[in-house]
Amino acid sequence: MTRPDTATAPTGPGPQAPAGGRSRRGAPRTYDFRRPTKLGREHVRVLQIAQEAFARQATTVLTTMLRTGARLELLGIEQHSYDDYVATLPDPCFLTTFTIEPLAGKGLLAYPLDIAMATVDHMLGGSGAAHQPERPMTAMETTITGQLMTRLLQEFAAAFAHVAVMQPVADDIEYNPALAQAAAGSDTVMVARFTMTIGSREGSASLVLPFSSFAPALSNAASPQLSESAQRKRQRAAQLLAERLELVPVDVSVRFSPLEVSSDDLLSLTVGDVLLLRHPRDAPLEVTTNDTVFAHAIASNHRRRLAAAIVPAPSAAAKDSA
Repeated sequence: MTRPDTATAPTGPGPQAPAGGRSRRGAPRTYDFRRPTKLGREHVRVLQIAQEAFARQATTVLTTMLRTGARLELLGIEQHSYDDYVATLPDPCFLTTFTIEPLAGKGLLAYPLDIAMATVDHMLGGSGAAHQPERPMTAMETTITGQLMTRLLQEFAAAFAHVAVMQPVADDIEYNPALAQAAAGSDTVMVARFTMTIGSREGSASLVLPFSSFAPALSNAASPQLSESAQRKRQRAAQLLAERLELVPVDVSVRFSPLEVSSDDLLSLTVGDVLLLRHPRDAPLEVTTNDTVFAHAIASNHRRRLAAAIVPAPSAAAKDSA
């Protein structure tokens, strides 16, 4: 019996389910057997933290530069082939690709063309409420938009600093999704989907990153590996700590076996009363610190001073005699 290439399965806690998404529990989703899941849960968690940080900072940038109410809110993180992702985009659409040096590959930021035109309107002092044309931007509009893209990419680099150090630079602007070649069609990409609000306009935005370029960095961020210099520093610190601990002064006591008395007898003690210690004459004394017995000793002297000679524990001595 042949197995189909694709099938539907209920959404569950599997690693491909969008993290932080709002899909209804139990809703079916498509699973492509030709492209097994590559994003682990730990990877998704690292990405979610970075993308949420980017969304917060992008919201601040948009509000400041456009001088109007703006918001970017993360909906979820998904894994797709690049072709499958492009098929979900409307035509026309505003798409800007950017390099992610020193990592290989390119990233892509996409959102509705009318919102892109409205951002230009706002930056030129307009209200952004008028009907926006569905056409490629002019040279002046592209330059104005480039200023906004530069700020957004700076916030993107800051949000991902704990994952990988990058210097993203805007590369090109396209309006036909088929022409925005940020990756090969079969390449696996990580897609973060957002709700984007500019003034009274609302639409869907997405930030696309190549999985192969970020896979090692995501693994390191999920399970940090110390560099050789950091390991040497940690080992040296542990050595110094162990050496200092050996020099810490500790109070040590030598005592008879503890005696239990009733509170009535304790309160009625007067000068001259005798307490029977009930310590066997042949039993060694206890050597203690912080009320913990760690050795045994017998009374002795050393150079005309009282001393305690450490002896085997009673149980060890009994075993030896047996």
